[in-house]
Formats: sequence, C-alpha cells, structure tokens
Amino acid sequence: MTASRRTPPAPAHTAEAPKRRLSPAQREEEIVRAAIGFFAEFGFEGQTRELARRLNVTQPLLYRYFPTKEALVERVYQEVFLRRWNPFWEETIRDTSRPLRERLVAFYTDYASVILTYEWVRLFMFAGLKGLDFNTRYLDLLRERIFPLIVAQIRDELGRPSIVEQPVSDLEIEAIWSLHAGIFYLGMRKYVYDLPVDDIAAVVAMKVRLFLDGARAVIGVAEPSGSAGSA
Repeated sequence: MTASRRTPPAPAHTAEAPKRRLSPAQREEEIVRAAIGFFAEFGFEGQTRELARRLNVTQPLLYRYFPTKEALVERVYQEVFLRRWNPFWEETIRDTSRPLRERLVAFYTDYASVILTYEWVRLFMFAGLKGLDFNTRYLDLLRERIFPLIVAQIRDELGRPSIVEQPVSDLEIEAIWSLHAGIFYLGMRKYVYDLPVDDIAAVVAMKVRLFLDGARAVIGVAEPSGSAGSA
C-alpha cells in the first residue's frame, strides 16, 4: 500500500517588517551609493529603471532626487573622483624635509589606496568607453596639480633648471604618465582582468624607484631640436 502524498502545510504568515523611513538626505545618499555600485558593475548603459528596482523604490521617486540620468552620473563623478581627492597629496610631494623618493612613495601609496578600488577603476574605464568627460576632467586635474609639481621636485633634486626658467616639456609629462599609468594598471589587472595583485605598497615603491633611477635621463634635459616625431 503506497503512502498517500500530503501537501505540505502553508508557511505561517509573518508580518513584514515596516520599511525604515528615510530623511530626504538619507534617501539621496542611499541612491548615490547604490548608483556607484550599479554603474561600476554594469557601466553607464545601465538603466535607472533597474537601479530603482534594486533600491525597491519607484523610478519617479528616483527622478525626484535626480531629474535626469545625467544628473545622477555627475553626482557619481563628484562622489567617487572629486571627494576622494586629497589636497594633502600636494603638500606631501612638496615636503623637502624628506627625501624625494620617500615623498613620492608616500604620495603614490596613499593615492593607490584611493584609486585602486573596484568602483574607482571600473567607473573610470566605463566612463572612457561611454565617451563621458570624467576622464578628461580628472586627468586635467592631475596634469595641473600633480605632474608639474613632481617635475619641479625632481629638477630641484637633480640641480636642473626650475620650471620657471625652463617650462615643463611634453616628454617630461610623458615620463610622469609612465609612472602614473603603471600604478593605475594594477587596478585594471585586479578589477577588470581578475588577476591577483599582491602587496601593492611594495609594488608602488618598486615602480617609484625604477622611475627615479631613469628620471635623470629626461627630467630637466632640453629636448634636442627636431626630436619630436623623429623615428
């Protein structure tokens, strides 16, 4: 005799916990925080409808805080790129009471701790692919406030002409890019290619050492006439 099948009892009904009411400031912060993670995962092609669904709010509520997707994307830029910029970095580079190598290692180690995150790296990459101006604005900030400062400190260390006496050259800026891009690429390896990156502080110190050892060949040295574009 076969045992009869019994329908499992319906689960007892439990009252849902009431939703926490947020102040407008808290709600806005929640939206921005969720948008940062959402765009970092899916890129800026991600739809606000899906973002609203993940937040468990209506799309009209989302637009009450950010009338357009562009306004929300701009806020993401402000939060991720500008608010994490540390003005003290420039003071670290200028602090001549410490050896130049130590200053650059301190700056780039702290800088790496800010930019080498899942959100920062992927948002920066997606912004470039989407053709947004995140990259241009942020890189202009680096070129204006950090790169010439590093060139000036290296020239001073090597006893070369100041940047007032001899303007910073394109080759010098390229030299700084080589160091900067090498550190940023650590984040690409980790958060885009999913490759391990171990002991970032040690890698940053190594890259600074390699850079400074080769810098004397370029920094503060006048470019030969007609060298640009030569084979």
